[in-house]
Amino acid sequence: MNSDKPAKHIGILTSGGDCPGLNAAIRGIGKTATSEGMQVIGFLDGFRGLMENRSVRLDNSKLSGILTIGGTILGTSRDKPHRMLMGGKVVDMTDVIVENYHKNHLDALVCLGGGGTQKNAFRLSKAGLNIITLPKTIDNDVAGTDITFGFDTALGVAVDAIDRLHSTAHSHHRIIIVEIMGHRAGWLALGAGVSGGADVILIPEIPYNNEKLAQSILQRVSKGKRFSIVAVAEGALSEEAYKKIGKAKDDLRNAENDEKLAAKMKLKEMEAKCTGKIMQIADDLQRITGLESRVTILGHLQRGGTPSAADRLLATRLGTACIQYIKDEKFGIMVAAYGDSTKAVPLKDVVGKVKMVPTDHPWIISARNVGTSFGD
Repeated sequence: MNSDKPAKHIGILTSGGDCPGLNAAIRGIGKTATSEGMQVIGFLDGFRGLMENRSVRLDNSKLSGILTIGGTILGTSRDKPHRMLMGGKVVDMTDVIVENYHKNHLDALVCLGGGGTQKNAFRLSKAGLNIITLPKTIDNDVAGTDITFGFDTALGVAVDAIDRLHSTAHSHHRIIIVEIMGHRAGWLALGAGVSGGADVILIPEIPYNNEKLAQSILQRVSKGKRFSIVAVAEGALSEEAYKKIGKAKDDLRNAENDEKLAAKMKLKEMEAKCTGKIMQIADDLQRITGLESRVTILGHLQRGGTPSAADRLLATRLGTACIQYIKDEKFGIMVAAYGDSTKAVPLKDVVGKVKMVPTDHPWIISARNVGTSFGD
């Protein structure tokens, strides 16, 4: 795009799972762009909507009143440009998407999403499109950004749930085990566990030992505390499962080209087999401790509803900054939160990475200092 020909047409899409703050980001992008004389269109239902050329003009009337609304007014999907289901077959539709980009005279396409969206956006960037992304996910696991929008709202929901479960755990002398989202990274379970005063927190980064987990509960019983709250990330792993998955990852890294697909499938099967063991955890704790155990799975409750003030502010901040990066012709980047400002992070430095919780993170240190067990 030539510097003497400023951007006039901006496209937006939301991809992957919905989360609070998407509409605030759409509003921030759209209102800033229109104030600069740009036209903005939103593609419906993620990359599939771009492939099918289904869009809506995002003028001020469409952007009005959406700041406080959860989800996304554009709809979303998990379709990938290079692997899209068409007539029962998986087809690479990248060329069609590139064609529709040019049909709509776009100068830039803004993709709002998590780790998978960053990968798909990077592919379109390599196909020659002017791409910018914004990082969203309640898991807070996108690399290169201080925080993702959606995380703060989900954190508040999970903490509220733990607060409410405390009363029934105390009244009935039970172990209450709460499953919190976070398949690959434990930010949400850790933050909610610390904030909600959970007695045990299990996250993917710290493999737990069943015996040590039970012992931490029994130690509470010996001190006259006849209830416990256990916050479990859905991707939490026992020590045994952690070793099995680690071996599968090593096998994938060492696999020859013709063996990589089989090794990748084996890894996925192992991850599916080893995670989501919350019912087993409950059964084991009840058997060992003699305390009645109950399970609560928060599920999609964490992803819905009105975005928090922090998420509205973050999404608006990233959305408005996005337009300046477009004006500066900085493409192939993710607009990352960086302190109170933003920074342009090349997509190549984001894709294929997961922001895990460091085992010496201040949240973990604080939790251990107040007596929280991690089952290790």
